[in-house]
Amino acid sequence: MTDPVIARYKPYYHELEGGKTYLWCACGRSQSQPFCDGSHRGTGILPVKYTAKAAGEEVLFCGCKHTADKPFCDGTHNNLKGIYDTDDPDAPEYAHIPVVPAGNDAKARLDGGCFVCSVADLATTTEGALSWAPIITVADGANHQAQFYFAVAPGRSPVIGFGDRHVVLLLTAGHGEIDIGGRRFAVGPNTGVYVRPGELFQIRVKSALTAFVSTGPLAVAPEWHPKMSNTFDTAHPERAVGIDEAKRQSMADRFFQMLVDKSVGSDLVTQFIGEIPLSKAVPHRHLYEESLVVIKGEGFMWTEYGKAAVNAGDVIFLPRKQLHSLECTDPGGMLVAGLIYPGDNPSINY
Repeated sequence: MTDPVIARYKPYYHELEGGKTYLWCACGRSQSQPFCDGSHRGTGILPVKYTAKAAGEEVLFCGCKHTADKPFCDGTHNNLKGIYDTDDPDAPEYAHIPVVPAGNDAKARLDGGCFVCSVADLATTTEGALSWAPIITVADGANHQAQFYFAVAPGRSPVIGFGDRHVVLLLTAGHGEIDIGGRRFAVGPNTGVYVRPGELFQIRVKSALTAFVSTGPLAVAPEWHPKMSNTFDTAHPERAVGIDEAKRQSMADRFFQMLVDKSVGSDLVTQFIGEIPLSKAVPHRHLYEESLVVIKGEGFMWTEYGKAAVNAGDVIFLPRKQLHSLECTDPGGMLVAGLIYPGDNPSINY
């Protein structure tokens, strides 16, 4: 058997016909990529059949032919070059792209519903020791995830719930505990926390704490409860995950680490943290809805016809399939925490 040939590094996006069977080229030699044209003969590599589950099913067929999830992209192409694909922000074709300022709602709105939110400029509402503000809502065009900013003063927040939704927290400052349905977890900066549907939670702190709280599906606002109840799902005992260099996953010359994923019981919402060096990514798209919290560093978020400044503490919202490119202009690099819903692999793009 010969080795597969890389047809191209990025995957192929296709909308499929319901019930139709497709033959994905596994050898990389077909002239009808990503589909088989018989060029595999003599290679010992056979094409892979895939039958569409529904009309309009959206898929990313692997183009590098090295995926472990045949016939679909699993992000392996990112590690075949050794260097992540970058773009030149000073290229002549970008000279006319304007910087879009934030509006009165603290959001710089770009193409296709993408925006950058200056969270420090949001108006907050107070509920006991908790001040909170919505960041991503259905009014912004979000279809899958909502996000809220929480600032907790010393003491205890109210008991909080979001109904039958998945809830993911990112702690960005302060130390304390999170009580999830009667089970407590110590938390600090850059900790991800998963709260399962139907569970209640409360944040307990000795000094000020800030967090970004995401829900999937969308929620309008937190629900306040008079007291904590025994709602903890003991089938998934581990819920708080911090940065651990041993758990890093490479993506060419970059890295990311999963925080909240299937290992803590979350099979629909995925949270990760990653470092971006001084660079501008090649414009790309995702099939999932994504939000990014900028933990440190600065730069610009680019779309087709505009770009917006991003700084530590800002949030970026990216709708599905929106072309975008994040540029880090900080010599010290940028650290971001992302959340994708629905999805489980932040390294897949096209």
